[in-house]
Amino acid sequence: MGEVTNYFIHKTALVDQGAIIGENTKIWHFCHIMSGAKIGRDCSLGQNVFVANKVELGDNVKVQNNVSVYEGVFVEDDVFLGPSMVFTNVHNPRSHVSRKTEYKKTVVKKGATIGANATIVCGNKIGSYAFVGAGAVVTKDVPDFALIVGNPAKQIGWMSAYGERLSFEKNIAICQHTNDQYILENNRCIQKNEKQT
Repeated sequence: MGEVTNYFIHKTALVDQGAIIGENTKIWHFCHIMSGAKIGRDCSLGQNVFVANKVELGDNVKVQNNVSVYEGVFVEDDVFLGPSMVFTNVHNPRSHVSRKTEYKKTVVKKGATIGANATIVCGNKIGSYAFVGAGAVVTKDVPDFALIVGNPAKQIGWMSAYGERLSFEKNIAICQHTNDQYILENNRCIQKNEKQT
């Protein structure tokens, strides 16, 4: 319509009037963004992504192909949502019972990764820099930096903010790529420089 935008929307995508799209965000083929959605800066939404009303995506969020982000989901900055991963928003859906007032809040914290075909059962929090393996089914909160896999998902280790598995010795681990130090305290993984602030 002659309007100058500072983001990209593919001609096959549908962005409803009222949706908020941040600078340098790219919305690719066959996406649908509803009017109440808010998408941050520098995001990338792959083919066939759906973003519902009242959903908030932070800055630099990467949403891979075939992901639906339903109402009740809040995604912080620097999150990776893998191909065909699934969010839910109702615990006990029935086709013949309307439960639109019963949506459960799901939060994906800064820097988290959710692998391909994983399922996040609603009402849970995925911690900062947590790593959910491909195909995992998350049924409870995931701690910061936790590595979880399986159905139901279980924690098998810890991941650095860079995305490398951490190996702890005497409750201290060093990321091999960044030399950042991590400590284990009360079964929590803490990045040392964050602990001091």
